Amino acid sequence: MSPPLTKPTASLFSSASKPPPPICTFLFFLLCILGFYALYHPHPAPGSPQSYIGYRKLFLSLSTNSTVASYLRSLTLHPHLAGTQQSLNTTDYVYYHFKDFNLETHRVEYTALLSYPVHASLIALFANGSTVSFSLSEISGKVGPDVVPPYHAYSPSGSAHAKVVFINYGREEDYRSLGALGVSVNGCVVLARKGGGLSRGGVVKLAESKGALAVLLYAEEDGKRGGRGGVERGTVMRGVGDPLSPGWPRVEGGERLGLEDSEVVKRFPKIPSMPLSFENADVILRSLGGPMVPRDWRDSGLTRVGPGPTMVNFTYQGERKERTIHNVFAVIRGSEEPDRYVILGNHRDAWTYGAVDPNSGTAALLDIARRYSLLMRMGWTPRRTIILCSWDAEEFGMLGSTEWVEQNLVNLGAKAVAYLNVDCAVQGPGFFAGATPQLDNLLREVTKKVKDPDSEGATIFENWAATNQAINIQRLSGVDSDFAPFLQHAGVPSVDIYYGKDFPVYHTAFDSYDWMINYGDPLFRRHVAVAGVWGLVALHLSDDSILPFDYLSYAEQLLGHKDVLSTLLDQSISLDPLITSIQGLALAAKEAEDEARQLSGQASGGDNVALKLRALNDRLMLAERGFLDADGLQGRHWHKHLIYGPPGDYKSKLDFFPGIADAISGSASMSRKDRHAAIQHEIWRVARAIQRATSALKGQLT
Repeated sequence: MSPPLTKPTASLFSSASKPPPPICTFLFFLLCILGFYALYHPHPAPGSPQSYIGYRKLFLSLSTNSTVASYLRSLTLHPHLAGTQQSLNTTDYVYYHFKDFNLETHRVEYTALLSYPVHASLIALFANGSTVSFSLSEISGKVGPDVVPPYHAYSPSGSAHAKVVFINYGREEDYRSLGALGVSVNGCVVLARKGGGLSRGGVVKLAESKGALAVLLYAEEDGKRGGRGGVERGTVMRGVGDPLSPGWPRVEGGERLGLEDSEVVKRFPKIPSMPLSFENADVILRSLGGPMVPRDWRDSGLTRVGPGPTMVNFTYQGERKERTIHNVFAVIRGSEEPDRYVILGNHRDAWTYGAVDPNSGTAALLDIARRYSLLMRMGWTPRRTIILCSWDAEEFGMLGSTEWVEQNLVNLGAKAVAYLNVDCAVQGPGFFAGATPQLDNLLREVTKKVKDPDSEGATIFENWAATNQAINIQRLSGVDSDFAPFLQHAGVPSVDIYYGKDFPVYHTAFDSYDWMINYGDPLFRRHVAVAGVWGLVALHLSDDSILPFDYLSYAEQLLGHKDVLSTLLDQSISLDPLITSIQGLALAAKEAEDEARQLSGQASGGDNVALKLRALNDRLMLAERGFLDADGLQGRHWHKHLIYGPPGDYKSKLDFFPGIADAISGSASMSRKDRHAAIQHEIWRVARAIQRATSALKGQLT
């Protein structure tokens, strides 16, 4: 049973150094100014296109760097790992801020299986007889006592006493290189460095299959940006969502699998693992003997791979606990289409203080809520409903968002316009965006209206284009943030935006407010820019009379994907079904564009036009659902999107058409005939998915 709702505890707000002072006085004077402006200046009728344009300009003008900074400061005063009291305090902080903005606010709770460390130790025994007992936490004196020790969530408890082998990134090709040197990892503890395209859990899974007893994993350092001495926490569970309710929500009184159920067991590794600091890993690695490292590993700075002669005594003890997780929602009801939902989401839980990951995004979400609240006081009401979502337990495998999507799957399928995700809003310089292709043009247009935080007098779009020599919008095929359940399971058009590609304190105890003000965004201009783009995209999707979806862009992107695919296949495999289906989508997209142009000139044409607008918008909204397949990807049925989803093989050259990618990699050992048949079948599946999307866009039965 969850504790009663209370105001945020004093501990969340109290600190030796206080957060910035309240801005109530500022807001009072701002509202007075806006009130006088509205009183003495003529303004368009509510709900007209002109009024929405005015509100968008007003939204951008309401940004304040100090407000975002104050949110982030308060959110990061204490660590807030999901399932802990500090996490509940942070939940309350977000909940009561939404309430104080006079937004319709509620929370939804689920039970989920989480994982915590109990004890870990690592002792190295060197060839000269000396030993070292490593400290496994970050630099003492710089880390608070309530920071969880570094660990891998869902690692099994276990111990090992064995020689060490360095396995580079722990990929299949790395094991082949070791084999060429006559080195086996069977019965050894393997030490890997992060990178190479393989996930944390993927490294452990592959090591397990090679006979390793345990895995040690380290991340290389960037000492110039405050990354020295950190240890990267993370999950090694396979899949997303609560492992005891795979594919359905874990609601009170609902079905729950047992820990010994085969569906649960396959989600967890069988050998233990733990993260190491670069310094500790370096001590072990430089003591190894054995063959010289392969030539293409030389960038590691190491000389030999082992095994041994260094041995380690490794022990990890963890516990899995069922805990309540809390999602928080603020709802702004639409005036004309309250049953159409524009959803903005960010997760709130963090491995430690979470200044970058994820609370730079939480601070931006709160600032958007504040600005929307002010717009509402000025008379704005969105045409469609906006939902602001604060997710819990993302770090454990997108648990909070996945449970909610699974619980609301039918309504989301029928009524969700788009999902707009921000996770690590600010990691450093440079604007990045990912999206489903029908939202590309909207992103471009919005970034033309938001000031670039790092270039005086320029817009984000101008700097974005100059940096990349072209606008580069990524595709959302990964399973690394909360867009995954919305797009890959529910087929909701999605966006993911952030500043900065990587940051050196990722998942460490140094992901703090101090790091943000020293390295990430000292003046909080990038936070303001992300909030501007995020909130403005949502305003367009909620207020435009015709949804700004461009399926011609989608068809062009699919043609590009087809061209890449053609370079990987021999000519005996036909791409004709794919080509024909894409051509059909392009024709339907052109018809929808022409219809939208016609209707936009009749926006005030009465009920008949309103019904036509509603019908067109529904078709634009629902077309993405056509790319879903009820059977999902083979062996990974939860992932149902056949255009964008994770390939089963990390070595795949495709970050689209995941079913085709799986057929290419999975059929390598088949006969030529069977291989071609497997790949051709997946091509047909994708072609049928595109045809379903085309039918949805047309809105007609055959």
